Amino acid sequence: MYEVLLPVDENGERAVAQAQAVTDLPGDGSDVRVTLFHSFTDNPSGASVTQLQSARRARDVLDDAGIEFKMDEGSGDPTRAILEAAEDMDADLVCLGGRKRSPAGKVLFGSVIQSVLLDTNRSVLVAHADDD
Repeated sequence: MYEVLLPVDENGERAVAQAQAVTDLPGDGSDVRVTLFHSFTDNPSGASVTQLQSARRARDVLDDAGIEFKMDEGSGDPTRAILEAAEDMDADLVCLGGRKRSPAGKVLFGSVIQSVLLDTNRSVLVAHADDD
């Protein structure tokens, strides 16, 4: 079984692109198991990953492709939560959703993708949505 961590944010187009990237992986989809994951940095209303429109859209893509998945969530710093989730599930691949940012934007706001790439020893796939 090939374990994939698919962390989603609130952007539905990115989540769909990530899920599509997983469905496009070589091999048989029945050998892939995906964990759709969202890290809540601030969640006073007690929302769940199943309530996120982006997670539901990614779930639909995976479901249509016949790929086994589960949904999970964490809290706190997104980078740390993603790295911990990947470690806990012993992920073979982390599939992140990328977006365009200026160099100044990366310096000012940081980049979860950059931090995950620098702090993991796991394979990372970055998927970009058409609107990015």
